Amino acid sequence: MPTPHIAAEPGDFAPVCLLPGDPRRAAHIATNFLDDAREVTAVRNMTGFTGTYRGAPVSVMGTGMGIPSAMIYAHELISDYGVRHLIRVGSCGALPADVGVGDVILAMGACTDSGVNRTRFGGLDFAAIADYALLRAAVDAAASTDRPVHVGNVFSADFFYHPDSGQLDTLGSMGVLAIEMEAAGLYGLAAAEGAAALAVLTVSDHIRSGEAQSSDERERNVTASTTIALEAALVVAGI
Repeated sequence: MPTPHIAAEPGDFAPVCLLPGDPRRAAHIATNFLDDAREVTAVRNMTGFTGTYRGAPVSVMGTGMGIPSAMIYAHELISDYGVRHLIRVGSCGALPADVGVGDVILAMGACTDSGVNRTRFGGLDFAAIADYALLRAAVDAAASTDRPVHVGNVFSADFFYHPDSGQLDTLGSMGVLAIEMEAAGLYGLAAAEGAAALAVLTVSDHIRSGEAQSSDERERNVTASTTIALEAALVVAGI
């Protein structure tokens, strides 16, 4: 039955669900990548869709920005709708000079300034890592894309406008590839619930150089990351 934030009925969501932050991006993915897609929820204009990809059932659901919003939707998808494979398909800001705008990052791990995983883990530091099978399948799928693909650590920030500009130097010195806002929370929730999670991210801007895509370009420029996510899901979910 519907939850406080999702108006779908039992069985409306597939076992695998892509999670873009922007509900417009969810609609874009449903329209351009899925066959026979139908809207299954639109509470607060946060739309979700279910269709098929290469004959297999797949869902896509917007999550909003930041760990708190994303965790609401991911939690309800897992606990109330039986979603077992969750793949964030989002954008990020790159840090190293050799990562360019339009590149794809597969987030092997996600460090964070959020306290959600420490709370889950009894006050200890939790290593927020991607599901290995999903990550391996995504790496294999990425071999066929024409975009540069990087695998490594990202930083899931609570701040979009961070008051400490020196933090960028710290992240860069530790080899962090990019900053985004949801992956660490998603990885922690998936671990707690026995689900599988991965973040496949498109670099929408470069934090050091200032190069950036427009909002319309961000919405359109998801072909490589979405294809990688869908192909990985097919392999791991066995569908």
